[in-house]
Amino acid sequence: MSIEKKKVKIISKVGVIIPKYMTEEAAGMDLCAYLEKPLVLGSLERVLVPTGIKLEIPVGYEVQVRPRSGLALKHGLTLLNSPGTIDSDYRGEIGIILVNISKEEYTIQPNERVAQLILGKVYQIEFENVETLNESSRESGGFGHTGK
Repeated sequence: MSIEKKKVKIISKVGVIIPKYMTEEAAGMDLCAYLEKPLVLGSLERVLVPTGIKLEIPVGYEVQVRPRSGLALKHGLTLLNSPGTIDSDYRGEIGIILVNISKEEYTIQPNERVAQLILGKVYQIEFENVETLNESSRESGGFGHTGK
């Protein structure tokens, strides 16, 4: 059994490593930094990392940008605005908002894998005004309502 594929048009600058899936059943494809030289990211600093790519995402879909778990665990690098959404009508270069939440600086290398891209189906909300909502076992229980 194979995973269904959807075509997405891409424009890339010279020297860009096109995002790719690292395993056959991966949900996310790795996205690389498009840098001319290494970029040092200090503790608690954030930066917009260029990727050198532009996408034409089909209407009814979005591309989500998510952190890479290895960078997060080993080096404290994650993404702000995560998951980030790239709408189907955006045509600019994709940028990754990286933040270093560790105590140590981290050097991002040219062509280093810094994020993941996920293609997802989008459903727009159409609100329906009603007087009551169906009951649920949770009701209005919010943050931390189930305990530690």
